[in-house]
Amino acid sequence: MSKAIRFHKAGGPEVLVYENVEVGSPGPGQARVRNKVIGLNFIDTYHRSGLYPLPLPHGVGMEASGIVEAVGGGVTAVSPGDRVAYCAGPPGAYSEERLIAADRLVKLPNGVLDEEAAAMMLKGLTVWYLTHKTYRVEAGETVLFHAAAGGVGLIACQWLKALGATVIGTVGSDEKAEIAKAHGCDHTIVYTRENFTDRVLEITDGQKVPVVFDSVGKDTFRGSLACLKPRGLMCVFGNGSGPVEALDINDLAPAGSLYVTRPTLMTYTAARDDLVEGANALFSMVESGKIKIDIHQTYSLSDAAQAHRDLEARKTTGSTILLP
Repeated sequence: MSKAIRFHKAGGPEVLVYENVEVGSPGPGQARVRNKVIGLNFIDTYHRSGLYPLPLPHGVGMEASGIVEAVGGGVTAVSPGDRVAYCAGPPGAYSEERLIAADRLVKLPNGVLDEEAAAMMLKGLTVWYLTHKTYRVEAGETVLFHAAAGGVGLIACQWLKALGATVIGTVGSDEKAEIAKAHGCDHTIVYTRENFTDRVLEITDGQKVPVVFDSVGKDTFRGSLACLKPRGLMCVFGNGSGPVEALDINDLAPAGSLYVTRPTLMTYTAARDDLVEGANALFSMVESGKIKIDIHQTYSLSDAAQAHRDLEARKTTGSTILLP
């Protein structure tokens, strides 16, 4: 038997249960992975709460790094003994071992540590698709990135600076502002005491920005629209404050013929070629030193409920990992 965190009903962190599970042997196209380090992400709380419903009971967790223990028939992407990481399979990473489709695994280069991989795969690939696929950020552009001191935000600040962009980031405190600045954020806005829309207009001399990357959702959506240039793109990739309220599409016309998208990592990495392209780009940035992965919190896997409480209370910065 192996240990895993599962939940039998949707709800708060208290519904997470540390229990025995039977893993079994991999079937055709599958691999059995022993997780060494597990990543914590906000989407995990959406699955647990029922915001993104899953059939119950179910595992939780999207990303981890580990070792391939066995493979099923027809698997060519990985072999037993390979160091691998993943973030694009179904939830279930909060576990000592698991079965997963082998084409969702990517091999880790020697220059990337297990801890780094588990802390960056979902967040880093999210930054990759946002800045390279959803909106291709060009050198000299100014962009607005909400939650700039979070796990995704700190990677985004570094990657955007490497692309030659000017980064405006919102944060919740002066402490988080300093962390964001240390990772390349040019202008920080403490949203708890500043109106971020007004500040973006001030910073850009009224020119606004061509794109807003927003994982906060409900609380920032309308203000973010007001930060966009004509034909600008509003990119909502999370719901940290709750789902965005209904939008009348006609409101986008007088605001400047704006675009709105709700992308997901699962869509952008559904094809293995895209998954490998994004992973290789991320690994290259980390190995070159252009992106440093800051792991600020570590919990035991059995303490996953507390990790969720701290994440939802915005007590965390950078990346958080769980150790089986």
